[in-house]
Amino acid sequence: MTLYVSDLDGTLLDPQGQLSASTRAGLTRLLREGLTFTVASARHVVSIQRLLEGLPLALPVISSNGAYISDMASARHELVNAMEPALGQALFALVRQHGLMPFIATHGSKGDQLFWHSTHNAGQQSFVDERIANGDPRLRQSARLQDELRDPLVTLVVVDRHAPLQALQAEIETLCGDAVQTHLNEDLYQPDWPWLTVHDRRASKDQAIRTLAERYGLAEREIVVFGDHVNDVSMMRAAHRGIAMGNAIDAVKDAAHAVIGTHHEDSVLRFIEQDWRRA
Repeated sequence: MTLYVSDLDGTLLDPQGQLSASTRAGLTRLLREGLTFTVASARHVVSIQRLLEGLPLALPVISSNGAYISDMASARHELVNAMEPALGQALFALVRQHGLMPFIATHGSKGDQLFWHSTHNAGQQSFVDERIANGDPRLRQSARLQDELRDPLVTLVVVDRHAPLQALQAEIETLCGDAVQTHLNEDLYQPDWPWLTVHDRRASKDQAIRTLAERYGLAEREIVVFGDHVNDVSMMRAAHRGIAMGNAIDAVKDAAHAVIGTHHEDSVLRFIEQDWRRA
């Protein structure tokens, strides 16, 4: 038996960032027939809920790059991997020393919150606009972001040009490398404005998949994963079979066991249909 886990953007979702009607119908049919499947995404569970609404997922979803394992129907977290406030404060100070302004996602007594102070480029404005348009209940504007870091930090995001983000990433990894995971990703929908994301060292897709499999009695199953970007490399290497999309970056293809079609061709669904029925 096999546990299938798919990334969302650039993988299961189409180029418009939506679940196509054919993939939705196909996954719904297979899940009702007994397919063991879930998703692992950089998105928060509230965004995953909106995109996958109606899919009969029995397993929790992995969100925020492995920071959360969450029930999709209720958005209740079964596991939270967050950074201690002192580390969050140190990271915030480092970002500001580089002249940049982050977005910060925290988890505390008030639940999940996503804070922003101000926007300084089109990528940052798009980040805020998308969450306002989707009614993200976490979003809060704050006059002093450092005051919000009394709660554990789940994700720190900086949206800017590649060069300043690369310099910031290098310094974060030098000073905090053992404590955090960093990813410098191109935004598929705003390619001129990449994101640098910083998470707790325990927050990665491969670790979350392993934890989920152990908790749900799936540890002996073959694990097959699908992905396209840098935050998928670790799960490609850890899975029994890592499947890269045709549109994936080279690092993902190099780490994968096979390369399939692109995300605008329902390629994940087509692979699963053939592979699961054959097994």
